Amino acid sequence: MMMRMLEAGGMPILMDGIRIADQDNPRGYYEYERVKDIPHDNTWLNGAVGKAIKMASALLEYLPQTYDYNIILMRRRLEEMLASQEKMLLHRGKAANVISTERLAELSHKHLEQIRAWLTQQSNMCVIEANYNGILQEPEQQVRRICEFIAMPLDSKSMVEVIDPSLYRQRL
Repeated sequence: MMMRMLEAGGMPILMDGIRIADQDNPRGYYEYERVKDIPHDNTWLNGAVGKAIKMASALLEYLPQTYDYNIILMRRRLEEMLASQEKMLLHRGKAANVISTERLAELSHKHLEQIRAWLTQQSNMCVIEANYNGILQEPEQQVRRICEFIAMPLDSKSMVEVIDPSLYRQRL
């Protein structure tokens, strides 16, 4: 949702279109496969300056100090996120999580605490947290916060218009 919002607002997006839209994410994934290789290869970052990139929080520590970053840390109710991931795995014919939901939730909370602490120590990273559920409940207010954080002219009206509550399917 965030990448679609940023794109609608006029921000250039770095994505490759390899992972196409499907029943789990009908608006697309907005991913760039080379992001996953950042622990071994970050040369692609030169072409990413000024663009939005979707990246798992576990990979943030591999971003080099040679750039400044504005990071929107997306949050969602953990139980909903885990349910969504489990359904996605089932649709792909893959086994669901082999560890309990409770253990996975515990590990996710611990990771989030660690990444937040790490981010506060990075002088080249500015961070704002954006809550998925909050965006759905107060889209104009949340889009305004995001636009102020990014500090570049974005079309906030278009950003709000692409928020699609019908895609909020894993409600708990």
